Amino acid sequence: MTSSRIALVTGAGRGIGKGCALELAKAGVDLVINDRPESPDLEQTADEIRALGRECHAVPANVFEYAECQRLVSAAVDAGGQIDILVSNPAYSRRGRFLDYPPEEFEQTIQGTLTSGFYLSQLVAKHLVERKAPGKIVFISSVQAELPIGLCSAYGAAKAGLNHMMRSISVELAEHGILVNAIEPGWIDTPGEHATFSEEQIREEGKKLPLGRLGLPEEIGKAAAFLCSSDADYITGTVLPVDGGYRYKDCRVSGDRLRP
Repeated sequence: MTSSRIALVTGAGRGIGKGCALELAKAGVDLVINDRPESPDLEQTADEIRALGRECHAVPANVFEYAECQRLVSAAVDAGGQIDILVSNPAYSRRGRFLDYPPEEFEQTIQGTLTSGFYLSQLVAKHLVERKAPGKIVFISSVQAELPIGLCSAYGAAKAGLNHMMRSISVELAEHGILVNAIEPGWIDTPGEHATFSEEQIREEGKKLPLGRLGLPEEIGKAAAFLCSSDADYITGTVLPVDGGYRYKDCRVSGDRLRP
């Protein structure tokens, strides 16, 4: 690796994680990227980063497990010499009615979305403190942390917990020069959405949003690149919504009537 800043981005095979990794590369950051061991996309993302002129090392690991997070962070340090930036992007989500929601699915959602974020951020923060180096940690949260969306009680709870954890650790890590923030994406056009909804549903539902479309992974990536840049050196403990107004989509006025 070069002497530039090194970022570790999890879930970078596709979607939002990939968007973050590519935008950081465009900003001059070298990367260690991660996705699940069976990911078919991780090496493709690594190739795209290298094509941008940045160095990149791909490390498959299951970040839902603490031992795997330890292995990932150790491998990232070995590959890059250090970690300066963490974009923590693990998540697990299954929609379901609260009255029927399996307890094991709730536990998996909390584990994969909140607990994994704790694992990764603690390990990277310890590395930074040991080096006596400043750093940036960005969590990928969700507008569902704020919105009580039906069928999403487990995921919303996990992301709300992530936001609170972010604020708490930002207070503790400030003395070490480690800035901690979160991004709340709205409805983003990712492969996962296309696996859940039809092309027509995505097109038609996108038209109902304030900006008339779903967001793009690179738009979340640009926000992450900003928070990881020197332009954001006085920002910590902040949740940045990047949702195209999704939170307020039902607050608009149409003629003399409020939208339902």
